[in-house]
Amino acid sequence: MCVDTLPSAPQRPPFPFNGPEHLREPVIEALTRVVDPEVALSIVDLGLVYGVAIDDGLARVRMTMTSAVCPVADLIVEEVENELDRIVPAQCCIEVELCWEPAWEPSMMSRRARLFMHW
Repeated sequence: MCVDTLPSAPQRPPFPFNGPEHLREPVIEALTRVVDPEVALSIVDLGLVYGVAIDDGLARVRMTMTSAVCPVADLIVEEVENELDRIVPAQCCIEVELCWEPAWEPSMMSRRARLFMHW
């Protein structure tokens, strides 16, 4: 089955979101555009985003990497900041927190990503 032709089915949101409802979909779309260059999949499909909170002029993203020694972590964090900067209000600061608990594992990937990786 081609990954692009997966049947659409209602699914849970890809990560917890706490903020203005009108920003929910734009945030999901923005973070989906951030691709881990080592595996050519979005950080959302990989399950790297643990949560987003937007309030009081601050957009906070809590996320991880597939490995604590990820050589492209800085690049990915920069891309997250750039993508969110395009959609959050101009006065909003962006903060990306890299965390290692819980540790990332392949079961966190979306169905689409597992199919892409043949898992």
